[in-house]
Amino acid sequence: MTRFLLRRTLAAVPILVGVSVVVFVTLKLTPGNPVDSLLGPTSTAQDRAQLTRQLGLDNSFLVQFWDWFSRIVRGDFGTSIAEQLPARPIVIHAFYNTLILTGFAAVLALVFGVALGAVAALRSGRISGALANGFTLFSVSAPQYSLALLLIVLFSARVHLFPATGMHSATSGGLGDLFDHLLMPGICAALVPMGIIARMFRSSLLEVLGQDFIESYAARGLPRWRIYLHALHNVVPSLLTVAGLQIGYLLGGVVFVETVFSWPGIGMLVYNSISQRDLPVIQASVLVSAVAFVAINVAVDALHAVVDPRVRR
Repeated sequence: MTRFLLRRTLAAVPILVGVSVVVFVTLKLTPGNPVDSLLGPTSTAQDRAQLTRQLGLDNSFLVQFWDWFSRIVRGDFGTSIAEQLPARPIVIHAFYNTLILTGFAAVLALVFGVALGAVAALRSGRISGALANGFTLFSVSAPQYSLALLLIVLFSARVHLFPATGMHSATSGGLGDLFDHLLMPGICAALVPMGIIARMFRSSLLEVLGQDFIESYAARGLPRWRIYLHALHNVVPSLLTVAGLQIGYLLGGVVFVETVFSWPGIGMLVYNSISQRDLPVIQASVLVSAVAFVAINVAVDALHAVVDPRVRR
C-alpha cells in the first residue's frame, strides 16, 4: 500500500509542474497590464517604468517564470498587487472558506446522490423511481446562478428565513449562524454533483444486479438486504471515482455560487482579482485549487485500493 501511494504521489508531481506552466503562460497571454490597473491613465512614463521594474515585469519570460515558480515551491505566493499585502494568507483564508462550502456541498451531493440513485434503480418502473430520475435530470440541467437567484428571492427577500449573502452576520456568529449562511449556497453547489452521482450510481447498481453472481445468491435463498450489500460492495469503486471527480469539480466550480451569494471563498477572490489584474493572487489561487484537486484524486485512489486490492497491482 505504501509503494502504491508513493507511485501515485510521484506521478502527480509532473502534473502539478505542467499546471503551473499553464497557469503562468495563460495569465501572461491575457490582455491587460497590472501597471495600468495600479497607476491609472494619468500616470507618467517614469512612474510606469519604475513600477514595471519593481514588479519584475521587465525581465524575460523564462526569468519571470523561474522567479515565480521558485517562490511558489518555497511557499511564497508573492505580494498582492491590489492589497499590497502578502498573497499567501489572502489565498489560504479564501481557500479555507471554499473548503467549508465544498465540504458541505460534497456531503449533500454524496448522501442524496446515493439515495436518489438507489431509489431510481431499486424502484424502477414505479412512481418513486420516475420521480427520482426526474429530480436527478433537473439537478444536472438547472443553472446554478438561476437557482441561486430564485432561492434568494424566495427565502431571503420574501420569507426572510435565510441570509442572502456573506458567511457570518455582523451581529451574531457561531455554528448556527454559519449554517444559516451556508445552506442556500451549499444546496446550489451540490445540485450538479448530486445528479451526476445519482445517475452513475443508478446505472452501476442496475448493471451489478443483473450479473450472474447476484442471481446465484438469490437462488441460494439469501435475504434481499444481503444481496444488496454484495451489490453495493461492487459499486463502491465506481462511486469513489465519480465522487472524487465531483468534489474536485466543486473546488473550482463554485465561482458562480460564491459570486451570487458573496461567499468569501477562492472563487470570489479570483473573480475580484481578475478585474483588478492582481496576477500573484490569481496565479496562487488557481495553483492551490489544482494542488487540492490532485490531492483529492490521490486520496480517492488510496480509498479505491483499500476497497479493491487488485488496484494496488
